[in-house]
Order: sequence, then structure tokens, then C-alpha cells
Amino acid sequence: MSSNNHFVALSECHFMNPESMEEMSYYPGYERWWKSIDGVMRAWGGGRDLAGGDAMPEPRAHALIEWMDKSDVDVCFCLRESMMDVADFTTCMSTNAFMIKEIEPYPERMYLECNCGPILRRGVDKAIWELEFLVENRNAKLCKVYAPEDGPLNDRRLWPFYEKACELDIALTVHTGMSYVCPQPSKFTHPDLLDDICLDFPDLKIIAYHMAWPHTEEVIGLAGKHRNLYLSLSGIIGWLARSPYRAYHTIGTALQWVSDDKLVMGLDLAFDDMPRVVDFVRNMEMPEELQEKWGYDPITEETKAKILGLNLAGLAKIDTTKRIKKAA
Repeated sequence: MSSNNHFVALSECHFMNPESMEEMSYYPGYERWWKSIDGVMRAWGGGRDLAGGDAMPEPRAHALIEWMDKSDVDVCFCLRESMMDVADFTTCMSTNAFMIKEIEPYPERMYLECNCGPILRRGVDKAIWELEFLVENRNAKLCKVYAPEDGPLNDRRLWPFYEKACELDIALTVHTGMSYVCPQPSKFTHPDLLDDICLDFPDLKIIAYHMAWPHTEEVIGLAGKHRNLYLSLSGIIGWLARSPYRAYHTIGTALQWVSDDKLVMGLDLAFDDMPRVVDFVRNMEMPEELQEKWGYDPITEETKAKILGLNLAGLAKIDTTKRIKKAA
């Protein structure tokens, strides 16, 4: 029997500044990016057809809190959307400063998941300064590393940034798998690249977003190898929720390689997808036929509780002993 009383925490809740989006909209890269988003949302967004006119909630804090309440979600980690290459690196879709202002009215419901990139393009020293400032002065709880607009994850010039993250004891959320949008290449985010980082930084907590799809089994194996590598259902959970047997195989395989302490939830979807994906995990049961034929274990309420929020809360070092009262 499922429970709605589990603590629920979601990372990768993207906000966009409408003024910045307007400034970027005339660049040729913007249209290419938007068409890519349409393609991703057809799979991840439950068949959402943006080209056909399907709408999405405004990616702002006031809309997020509404869907958090509807979905019985306790906390979200909120992240700026960069995509600077869409506008030839002249501007971005939102900034850390914009995020801080947006989440300020909801201090116990929304936390900053900062993004200090593109790290190599802006300069590693500058990115390190901002990371340290945001952790020590703005309560950043996670830090996103988004390589598609920057360079390979295992570029040795990034090692000082990873060292600083270790020093600050902040978990890095890392885009892995392929790049889902134009004009960004996929070669910078293959899970192979995580192996070098995990070998050199065994104390650096790394959360692999999207379970590195379409290289999911590879990143599952790496998570079995490295105790500091965690697997996030961010984004891909939207697809898994509409393809349950794909979900059972993905999660069942992961739990054969790693403990249930290493799977976390994330969003990276339109906010109105939140009830659909959270309820899917709440109600998930491993079919007996797959237990018999594939050797998967049953999915217990304890495992669901860890995936839904306890694991991510532990990585971000936030309290889960009381549920947050929802906004009126």
C-alpha cells in the first residue's frame, strides 16, 4: 500500500526570467533550442505537444509553490536556466541572483541549486569565487554542472572547481547522458567521463541527472563502482511514468547494482507534471512477473521514502523531521 506521508524533495526545478527570454528570442539559436524542447517534452512531458500549442506553467516561484502544494511536495531545489550558447554567450535565461530573489518568500520550501557555469568559458577562478559565495552567503544546497555549453566533464582544468566543492561539502548535480537541446553537443556528458572525476575525488558527492540516458546501464555500473556517485530520475521520470515497464526495468536494474540510498528524485519538467511523476513513484509496485523473470526485488515503502526525498535531503543536508506547512 502506498503512502502520501513520505517527505518529498525535488531537485532541478528550473526558473526562467521572462525579460531575459525576450532578449534572447531573436537569436537564431533560440528557435533551434525551442524546437528541441518540443521534442524532449513529447517523451518526458507525457506527450506534451508544444509545437501544437500545448502550454506550460510559467517557470517562476509563484507557479512552483502552487504545484508543490497540489502534489504534496515538501521542498524543491531551484535552478537557473543558462543556455548561454543559444544567444552566442551574450546573456542567459536566468541568473543565480534572479533565483535568490524568486525563492526568498519561501525559505523553508525552496532552496537554491546554484549554477556557476559555464565554468571553463567564464574562468574557473571566477566560478570558484561564486560557488563559495553562494554556499557561504546565500545558503546554496546543491550546485549544477552543465557541460554541454562548456566542455568535457573530465577536463582537468575543472579539477580546482571540484576541489572547492569537496572543501565546501556541497553535492554536484551533473547533467549526464546526451545533450537534449540544440546547439549543444552530447560528447561532453557521456557517463564515461564521470569515472575520472570519481577516481580523483572519492569524497565529492556527484548526482548523475537523467540517469545518463541513453547510457543508463553504464552509469548504473559506475554507481556500483563508486560510493560517491548517485543516480537521479530527474527529467527521465516523466518518460518512465508514462512507460511503467520501462520504469520497472530501469529502477529494478539500478537496485540490483546499488543500494536504495543512491537513487534520488528530480523534476526538470514543466511544473504541472509534478503530480503525475510524484504519484507514480508513490504508487510504484514491482510486478510479480518481473520479480520472477528478471530477479528484481519488491519496491518497499522504505525504498520509496528514500527515493522520494530522504536521500536527496541527506545529500543537501536539510531537515526532514517535520513536514513544512504549505502556503495558504
